[in-house]
Order: sequence, then structure tokens, then C-alpha cells
Amino acid sequence: MLDKKIAFIGSGAMAEAMIVGLLRQGSAQAMNLLAADVRPERVEELSRKYGVQPFTDNKQAATQADVVVLSVKPQRLTDVLRGLKGAIPPQALVLSIVAGAPIAKIRTGLAHEAVVRSMPNTPAQISQGITVWMAAPTVTEAQKEMARTILSALGEEIMVDDENYLDMATALSGTGPAYVFLFMEALIDAGVHLGFPRHVAEKLVLQTILGSVLYYQSVHEKNGVHVAALRNQVTSPGGTSAEALYYLEKAGFRTALSRAIWAAYQRSLELGKEKPVHIPENTQ
Repeated sequence: MLDKKIAFIGSGAMAEAMIVGLLRQGSAQAMNLLAADVRPERVEELSRKYGVQPFTDNKQAATQADVVVLSVKPQRLTDVLRGLKGAIPPQALVLSIVAGAPIAKIRTGLAHEAVVRSMPNTPAQISQGITVWMAAPTVTEAQKEMARTILSALGEEIMVDDENYLDMATALSGTGPAYVFLFMEALIDAGVHLGFPRHVAEKLVLQTILGSVLYYQSVHEKNGVHVAALRNQVTSPGGTSAEALYYLEKAGFRTALSRAIWAAYQRSLELGKEKPVHIPENTQ
């Protein structure tokens, strides 16, 4: 990968996370990373911070690349594909992280066959994410390895063979951090309502969630313990946990969460079908 040129079309937070991860794990050289965006100040910032090559012309960056990473907003994708059509080198790999965008749409829009679709999530920005991805049938084994190397810079990665899983992953793991952050916010606010100073409530909630995840990960890897078993361990008959869980179940906590994830899944499907919304060039 060190001699491969990787062009990022759209240079937002996820593109920066990939740049940082690739440089951190030594999988790419800064001079071979090309950051393209309609905002000159953004690509210049990335150039100053990481030494990447800045571009304000997507096509100019893409024509030089061995891997073209599509990292624009879903609403901009159709316009971006139109501008890049015919410009991707025949041997190049196209790697999309655009939510809801089917492989067929990208292949048709670019007139290019070698496409990988992926769905990372926010913790990728500290290389602690999880990415689900799938390759088009025409993607070679060497190209799959390039995709795996790039995506592993974001954290864990799972390759699947059914594109439906990508929309499911968008709803579960892609949108998942938003559910976790909302849950954390609600717990912190509840702590403040009880009377804790906010900074104390924040620390209690953060360490509780972090410790719980690490504890579950540890015992699950050793013994395959189901998460429900751990919940039962801390739910004494007639105790405080039992009382709290009773109210959560009564309020429809599980159902609300399940419906929210289903709604996100449906929205992911809609993003792949709906007509493009024209967005001014300075808002990529």
C-alpha cells in the first residue's frame, strides 16, 4: 500500500479519520494521500496537519489514484458521480463510505466496475470503529486486501456477501453511536436531577459504560456469556436494579429502541432510491 495513491473525494471528519489511521499504522505515505474538497481552506488544513496533497478539483485527484474513496454527503453523491464519470483509472478501486448508496448506483454513475461499499461509524475517528463492507463481484482479491487495509485503519472490519447487510449496519452500528450518546446524555441528566454536580455525573456515567463494555467483552471472549446473563447478575430480587428495569420495560425501552433502528434502516433504503438534492458547490 505504501506506493498506492489514495484520493479522498470529500474531506470531512471520516476522511480525516482514514488519513490519520493510515498514517498511524504505516499503511500509506502522506505524499500519496490526495484530499479533495470544494472548500480550499479544508484541504489546506489537512495538508498542513498531515502533509497530504490538497485538491479542489475532484477529477484532478481521482485521475491520479489507485484507490478513490467516496466520502461525501449522500445528497451530493449523484452530482459527484456525474463529475467523476470516466475519470477513474480502469485499474483503480472505488471505496464508498456514503450511507445508503448501493453498489449498482456507484458503478453506473461512474461507469466503473471495481467498487466496494462500506459503512463505518464515528469511533473510527480514534481507530475504535467497526466497518461492515462488501465488494462488487468484479473486485479482485488484491483490491479486497487494499480495501481491508484502509478500513482496518478505522478499527475492526467485517466483510459480508449480501448488500442488504450494509443498510442494516447503517441502522445498527453506523447510527449506533447516536443511540449510545443519547443514552449517556439521559443518564447524566438523571444524575444531575438527583443532585450530583454535572462533572461528577459525567464521570460516573462514562466509567460505568466503559467498564461495563470492557467487562462484557472480557467474560464473553472467555466463556461466551450472553449479555442478558450479566444483566441478571446485577438484578437482585426486589432490589434497585429490578425496580429500575421494571420501569424501563414498562416505558417500552426495548420496543422504542428497536423501532428507532428499524426507522434508520428504512431511511437508509430511501437514501439509495431518492432523487438527488442540488447543493451549492461550497457546502460539500
